[in-house]
Amino acid sequence: MSVQLQLDGVNRSFDGYKAINDLSLSVDKGELRAVIGPNGAGKTTMMDIITGKTRPDSGKVLWNQSLDLTKIDEAGSARLGIGRKFQKPTVFETHTVEENIALSLKAERGVFATLFHRRTEAERARITELLQLVRLEEARDRPAADLSHGQKQWLEIGMLLAQDPELLLVDEPAAGMTDAETMRTADLLRSLAGRHTVIVVEHDMDFVRALNCRVTVLHQGHVLTEGSLDHVSSNPEVIEVYLGR
Repeated sequence: MSVQLQLDGVNRSFDGYKAINDLSLSVDKGELRAVIGPNGAGKTTMMDIITGKTRPDSGKVLWNQSLDLTKIDEAGSARLGIGRKFQKPTVFETHTVEENIALSLKAERGVFATLFHRRTEAERARITELLQLVRLEEARDRPAADLSHGQKQWLEIGMLLAQDPELLLVDEPAAGMTDAETMRTADLLRSLAGRHTVIVVEHDMDFVRALNCRVTVLHQGHVLTEGSLDHVSSNPEVIEVYLGR
């Protein structure tokens, strides 16, 4: 497997506080990876750096082993195929579920082209495929405002997938979900691995266990340990700084 994303000796300080401290990690193409750690461990700053929202003070972030993402801004990273889902879902509440997906489809369209655009057969098929994938086909004609919190999260994942990203960064998708929604979300993210590279930042250990993937533990802006959830859970340092709380 080829390495898709590699952080190498990355540092970032804010007003003297070291949010990211000599951070190095690599994620393979098509891999599903969970990132856990206590509050202030640097998880959000790490995602900000990967997407070009924040520039590191030093270090490299290599994309497909060649391009340095520290030279790219947020719009540039999106064009490269890096998609990010924030914790709070942002969907077009007054539009239907189907329209939300349609508006997100990857296309080079200006304002007028979008206004007068007629959907092609391929686009209609792609919309249906995405709705089936995120299990919202039966809700396709409902306004997004009527969806449950969990369904809005799935819709936003569908909107992100409509852009056909190579890498998905997903921030705490299980927050505020019912147990059933949490397990369905884990199923969904597992099903995306392979076709997409997926990095999930999460606090819910039951959810992380359901992802059944490699886990990276961050602490004070640095990788504390990596491995299966059972492996990292039995690490005395991880228990002390994170799980024991």
